[in-house]
Amino acid sequence: MPASPSHVSPVARRALLAATVGYAMDGFDLLILSFMLEPISADLGLDRAQAAGLVTWTLIGAVGGGLLFGVLSDRYGRVRVLSWSILVFALFTGLCAFARGYGDLLLYRTLAGFGLGGEFGLGMALVAETWPAGMRARACSYVGLGWQAGVLMAALLAPALLPHIGWRGVFLVGVIPSLVAFVIRRHVEEPEIFRAAAQGRDLAAPLRLLVADAATTRASLGMVILCAVQNFGYYGLMVWLPTYLSSQFGFSLSKSALWTIVTVAGMAAGVLVFGHMADRYGRRPAFVTFQFGAFSMVLLYAQLSDPWALLVAGAVMGLFVNGMIGGYGALLSELYPTEARATAENVLFNIGRGIGGWGPVVIAALAARYSFGHAIALLAGIYLVDIAATLLLIPERRGVALH
Repeated sequence: MPASPSHVSPVARRALLAATVGYAMDGFDLLILSFMLEPISADLGLDRAQAAGLVTWTLIGAVGGGLLFGVLSDRYGRVRVLSWSILVFALFTGLCAFARGYGDLLLYRTLAGFGLGGEFGLGMALVAETWPAGMRARACSYVGLGWQAGVLMAALLAPALLPHIGWRGVFLVGVIPSLVAFVIRRHVEEPEIFRAAAQGRDLAAPLRLLVADAATTRASLGMVILCAVQNFGYYGLMVWLPTYLSSQFGFSLSKSALWTIVTVAGMAAGVLVFGHMADRYGRRPAFVTFQFGAFSMVLLYAQLSDPWALLVAGAVMGLFVNGMIGGYGALLSELYPTEARATAENVLFNIGRGIGGWGPVVIAALAARYSFGHAIALLAGIYLVDIAATLLLIPERRGVALH
């Protein structure tokens, strides 16, 4: 039976644990790569654009993985396909440790991203389909906290491990979270709403449902814009934040890590606040509030030079920039039916992630032409686009029953 508004079932709790650990794997991988860009570049002779390309192509791979694993999940089940995506990620992350040059490392990173592409959407669909409607946004936000936990773990481990085991050893360490996630997923059940839906459908059917009519097409376009801005801003900031702090203010790797950790702590607080706000006041008010906050704080952060001001402002900036992450999972689950839910979660979010993956490249290009400070300031403008898309294209879905 579906959970009552006041009851969270053991099935829902296990689904949340599985999705959260899986998304932690995603966050751990992406941020630990940002700490490894400098030693990888020195070892393999990469320029800044090539280094940024390792991140960008990981995210482009995630678009392909999101498309494939999302469609397969709507046919074969969330839990089974999540296991497949984890194994793909683990295999190619491990192979990165044995790369002999830029070409094969880029290939392994792209294919590891292909595996990562299944994590966000399938985990969010799994949680949305098992938690009560009145708690859906906060439950999806709890999944978003998994990302922050993975990022925090990466920020703590990278400076400690790199001097001792090098970037190749760190890639091998990166396989461990995926193995943990795989074990946990073995104890998770398929949601009842999915089991009740018809299976064995045409694989193209879920994709067609993303543009089923004019209203759905507008919503799909709006979600792509929101997800693209989210990822462009996040990766553009977080991938280069340690380098920005080091080059502009002379921070050591350990000090850059500390300032990054504080920013991530602010992000975690934002995720919690957003989830409760979206459940209480609605999806659109929560999104617009956080989008305007992100615009203001990114602009302010780029003007600062005092280390302690950077520390405090970084936490507040993180709160707004990444607090929205759980909202995408909840809103996407509410906009599309069960037979297309995982496809919508994965395809639309990962298209946005593929577009947003160019954030590090754009930041690198702008930094080379102007400065890191100017590049980060220009990022603020994308959140104005975000606000317009939310107000013009996204309907309110707070509390709706899934179908």
